[in-house]
Amino acid sequence: MARYIFITGGVVSSLGKGLASAALGALLQARGYSVRLRKLDPYLNVDPGTMSPFEHGEVFVTDDGAETDLDLGHYERFTGVSARKTDSISSGRIYSNVLEKERRGDYLGKTIQVVPHVTNEIKDFLRIGEEETDFMLCEIGGTVGDIEGLPFFEAIRQFIHERPRGECILMHLTLLPYLAASGELKTKPTQHSVKELQSIGLAPDVLVCRSEHPIPEREREKIALFCNVRADAVIPAYDLKTIYEAPLAYHRAGLDQAVLNAFGIEPAPKPNLTRWEDVMDRITNPEGEVRVAVVGKYTQLEDAYKSIAEALTHGGMANRVKVRAEWIDSEIFEKEDPAPHLERFQAILVPGGFGERGTEGKIKAARYAREKQIPYLGICLGMQMAVIEAARNLAGLSDAGSEEFDHEAGAKRFTPVVYLLKEWVQGNHVVARKLGDDKGGTMRLGAYDAALVPGSKVAEVYGTTRIEERHRHRYEVDTQFKDKLESCGLVFSGMSPDGRLPEIVEVKGHPWYIGVQFHPELKSKPFEPHPLFADFVRAARDVSRLV
Repeated sequence: MARYIFITGGVVSSLGKGLASAALGALLQARGYSVRLRKLDPYLNVDPGTMSPFEHGEVFVTDDGAETDLDLGHYERFTGVSARKTDSISSGRIYSNVLEKERRGDYLGKTIQVVPHVTNEIKDFLRIGEEETDFMLCEIGGTVGDIEGLPFFEAIRQFIHERPRGECILMHLTLLPYLAASGELKTKPTQHSVKELQSIGLAPDVLVCRSEHPIPEREREKIALFCNVRADAVIPAYDLKTIYEAPLAYHRAGLDQAVLNAFGIEPAPKPNLTRWEDVMDRITNPEGEVRVAVVGKYTQLEDAYKSIAEALTHGGMANRVKVRAEWIDSEIFEKEDPAPHLERFQAILVPGGFGERGTEGKIKAARYAREKQIPYLGICLGMQMAVIEAARNLAGLSDAGSEEFDHEAGAKRFTPVVYLLKEWVQGNHVVARKLGDDKGGTMRLGAYDAALVPGSKVAEVYGTTRIEERHRHRYEVDTQFKDKLESCGLVFSGMSPDGRLPEIVEVKGHPWYIGVQFHPELKSKPFEPHPLFADFVRAARDVSRLV
């Protein structure tokens, strides 16, 4: 039976609850425990799948096809535990479940209320899989006091009360603001945040205090006194040069020991931090540097491509080089020649996206990489842009485009080499879709197998001819143009097992030019870099050595 750690936040948002949760999970693993991490989001969207990247950042996708908050990416990268649909829940999903049960008559005509029906639904979610792991870490989105989060806090209060004593603890993250005029760290916001928690029946066992300045011992004792926690359970959290320092930094600060003390686990197993020491050694002692241009359409928000940024870092670690990724708005290339912008880079990456905006710029970036023999990695829409570019400039289809853009414009303007496939096989059943379906319903989501062509570049990179990767897209490359494109040098080197869905393309004779329909960045980890990113950075490193 799992022990539960509930992670909450106060004072301000974006304090790093997800990172603290992931780091704590890694530290518990280092002590020999199994962990699972979960995210409870108070927003009313059923999931973040239809949210704009500008609104919510990256949408992370699990093997079983759930569209989730980007924090689940941190959980996977730090623990290596693959997330599942049952590891992410929102208020929208909770209320949707409750209303579906009410319509079916499951509540036998009773009046439906937040307590007990909504809170019971949340508690049922918390219990899923509790027999499979030693520790269940549950992060609650937002900050204490948010009206949307109240049902979650009430459910947690009930859940803790119903469990045997010592099976649940609460870890609360707060901010200690620094007033330069007086040269002081202020503890009052933290005190008020804890008071807000106490007012709804919750009391923290561990306090993690974000600060830009060292926290004096007297301030930690003051926080402990007024917040009713042990002094050694007040954990400082300072800004770090890299997020991958977090496990070691939190260990030095005593976070994992404070958590085990709160559970009364004595003596605690000693941690083996070799994995994270190696990670930090690779990051802090690079033997070179490469520059990668990421040509995208959501470049104004760093979190929109969070997993890609981290996967590039992992690829750098695999090659002991520092990767300097520069984010370039693809719309710039629709008005300007891409050469002056791209000639200083050793590699080009075009990531995924939706809609026509900025796509002509991505096509120009793909052409520049192909013609200049620069390593190119196209992901999802980035692969489709590479196919359209080859169709236009190698196969003579000057009006090649995507059916997605015609649907968006409401008029036929292109010969669609990318189109909306109406059905495909997933596992042992056929999935059907049509344009008018709900947005999430028209997506190919989650893990799918692909068969690689023996002797191809990707087969060499993966070291196998059978792979499984995660997808999140609506439109597919049309196989009716496969022969024509292959005769021009664009090889379809990866296909779905039934041969209907193109998964990977590569340019014959190019040093490194690969487009993939899936999202390899979602499975990359600092201690296990994804092979595509590791080899992509290697190719960029080889270019830098030639310059």
